[in-house]
Amino acid sequence: MLSANDISVSFGATPLFRGASFVINARERVALTGKNGAGKSTLLKILAGQQSPTSGSVGAQRGISVGYLPQVMQTTDTRSVIDETLSAFDDVRALQAEVDAMADEMAGRTDYDTPAYADLVERFTAESERLALIGADNFRAETERTLRGLGFRQDELQRPTGELSGGWRMRIELAKLLLRKPDVLLLDEPTNHLDIESIRWLEQYLSRSRAAVMLVSHDRAFLNNVTNRTIEISCGTLTDYRVPYDEYVRLRRERREQQLRAYQNQQKEIADIKDFIERFRYKPTKAVQVQSRIKQLAKIVPIEVDEVDNSALNLKFPPCQRSGDFPVICDGVTKRYGAHTVFSDATLTIRRGEKVAFVGRNGEGKTTLVKCIMGEIPFDGTLKIGHNVAIGYYAQNQAQLLDGEQTVYDTIDRVATGEVRLRLRDILGAFMFGGEASDKKVKVLSGGERSRLAMIKLLLEPVNLLILDEPTNHLDLRTKDVLKEAVRAFDGTVILVSHDRDFLDGLVERVYEFGDGRVREHIGGIYDFLRKKDIETLDQLNALRPDATATTTAPTGDGRNAWPLTSKLNGLISKSNGSTSNSKATGNSSGAFPSPQVADGDGGKAAARLSYAEQKAQARERRKQERAVELAEAEVARLEEELSDLEAALTRPNPAPDLFTRHAEISQALAEAMETWEAAAEALERN
Repeated sequence: MLSANDISVSFGATPLFRGASFVINARERVALTGKNGAGKSTLLKILAGQQSPTSGSVGAQRGISVGYLPQVMQTTDTRSVIDETLSAFDDVRALQAEVDAMADEMAGRTDYDTPAYADLVERFTAESERLALIGADNFRAETERTLRGLGFRQDELQRPTGELSGGWRMRIELAKLLLRKPDVLLLDEPTNHLDIESIRWLEQYLSRSRAAVMLVSHDRAFLNNVTNRTIEISCGTLTDYRVPYDEYVRLRRERREQQLRAYQNQQKEIADIKDFIERFRYKPTKAVQVQSRIKQLAKIVPIEVDEVDNSALNLKFPPCQRSGDFPVICDGVTKRYGAHTVFSDATLTIRRGEKVAFVGRNGEGKTTLVKCIMGEIPFDGTLKIGHNVAIGYYAQNQAQLLDGEQTVYDTIDRVATGEVRLRLRDILGAFMFGGEASDKKVKVLSGGERSRLAMIKLLLEPVNLLILDEPTNHLDLRTKDVLKEAVRAFDGTVILVSHDRDFLDGLVERVYEFGDGRVREHIGGIYDFLRKKDIETLDQLNALRPDATATTTAPTGDGRNAWPLTSKLNGLISKSNGSTSNSKATGNSSGAFPSPQVADGDGGKAAARLSYAEQKAQARERRKQERAVELAEAEVARLEEELSDLEAALTRPNPAPDLFTRHAEISQALAEAMETWEAAAEALERN
């Protein structure tokens, strides 16, 4: 469907990669891997037609459409969530307007016997059939299903996009792309701002989709669940492995080990031949053997060993000045956007030298509270910044705020002051911007490279309070580890907003949980918090929300119908005996997270045993109901796929008459399967 033909890209005299040739076939799922700056995003832009290669070309099958999701997107704040997403159907709505105009014209004309009127009727019929085939009658319902699958609640669809965080805006762009149903999907780190339920939804969508997919992601589980082929960019060359990601990692390691062994054996053989030649070069009795060895040496083809990119980031925050004992004090802080309350009565105190985490579902107010601390937005309540506090803020969109027309060196040169200006080249080299890389323009940098550049700017500021909002987005695994060690060694105060469990582990000693309009404090590290919640990942906090048991739906790969997806809550909530009365007694009006009430003596143990028994019984019943829902989902998906194949066959010239009968039968069976699923989903929701 889409092919790269000997593509090479160079910036200045340095090639980014060269000789890239491959073909993406129909329904293939390709993972594009490599370290930050290797050229992954550049290659996707070239395939999408948004950038030209230095040499080579891209070939595409006639009539195919290509959809591209970039790392950095331009968004609009002038419309609601649903209206912005519906813009994906602007061409469909334009066609609908054209059909309506032709209908009005036919209603007003009386020259029924003229060729012009016959031509108008023919065009009206053709365009009306085209509208019916692409499903113009239900594109709004399909849009709502897609948005719900990506995590939006029904009551959020009318919210202005200007109130949303960067992660939720990215979901809107992803929804628009999926709704257009391109033949080839090029996705650049689509999971950066998704929680676990939305990632699962996207995994299942891509697995069922008829589109070919090439994607870049640093989420190992996502790559393993979606892709069946891996292309690696390393040291300027592309290597194609027709296996999933984990298998690619194993094969790459084995391949290099085999190359090393073969190289070592060859070097020993070459050394032995040279030694023989030197020892007997001047002996007449060995002249024939020496000449034979010389010819043998000339015929040896040197074995090449794949290069390994061992470049690494060298990151260390400078020593900071002492601040007051309490850098941040919030007392009853509340933030509302119109009638929507993001959070209310947030009360917390962050002490000097602490490293704390803000965790919770996207859109629950983590970044909003950070902006309140930075003084960027108004709020109600009291928020005090301590004495002698200097804040360094790394925002989610920090990399997007850089001037694309500036070079890497100029970007840093504009903010550096004092003696540090004499060490700019050394600093850039430590961040892997040495040599010609410092002369690159910011607009040609990858997302990971921009993040590193933004981090340099932060390092040049004398700060004692670091606020890092999703700092690991776009960073590869090695760079994440380096950043973690740098934050651990920083002697100031740190606020981390992150969903990355491994990054937070061993780094923070206090966790603030955002959810249901509240901010709750949890003493201890991230795993202490997770054990208290009895969950495995931070993303599963979404399932603990009051509406988390609601059923969401997602479109099938061709988008014509919908298959259901349910949130699985097995073992997520540990209920204490009498939790309803406890939540009221402790003033927890939401009742979603009752404070644990532990009695002294045997009574407390009996209550714990009773709670555990209740939990096991509920879990068994819930598993039965979930199994019923899953079976119903599978049947719906099977029927939808068959219906999709039939509809594709019906669009071809002269379809067989029995196809129409079969289409009606499958449509009826699908309606019955949907009713079965709805009944099972309602039973699961009532539990």
